[in-house]
Amino acid sequence: MTCKKLNVDPLKCNGCGLCEAACARVHNTDNLEKSRIRVLPGGDDGEFYLPTTCQHCENPPCMAVCPEEAIFRDPDTDGVMIDKKRCIGCRMCVSACPFGAMNFDADLGTAFKCDLCNGDPECVRVCETGALTYVDDLFLNYQRLKESSGKYYNVLRHMAA
Repeated sequence: MTCKKLNVDPLKCNGCGLCEAACARVHNTDNLEKSRIRVLPGGDDGEFYLPTTCQHCENPPCMAVCPEEAIFRDPDTDGVMIDKKRCIGCRMCVSACPFGAMNFDADLGTAFKCDLCNGDPECVRVCETGALTYVDDLFLNYQRLKESSGKYYNVLRHMAA
């Protein structure tokens, strides 16, 4: 089975926040704090934005620290999911996530994170700039590798001349 992953290209993000609003809406809330994706401003000029969300890690630290085994890998999407019925709200997963993508809903007393919208991420559907894509993991870094190899080739070519 080929797995799909959410790919983020911060160079294409304009900071519009449509992804945050769409995520909140699809998860039945108007509260952007409960969105599973965050767009962080960066850079000195305020012209750089970084969409951050769960990376659905191959070896997820959140899953490793969960004392109730409430975090699992979905066999259909290969995404890392939370079983809300098993979650006891200890927040160990929130502390363990290296991306800050695990959150805690104080109203429900459970952790929450990106669930890939059952394989059709709403954030990707509304992203007008193409900063968010949902791609086969085999092609995740293809464009970056292609660009890097082109630059490397040009350096070698100039050195040989």
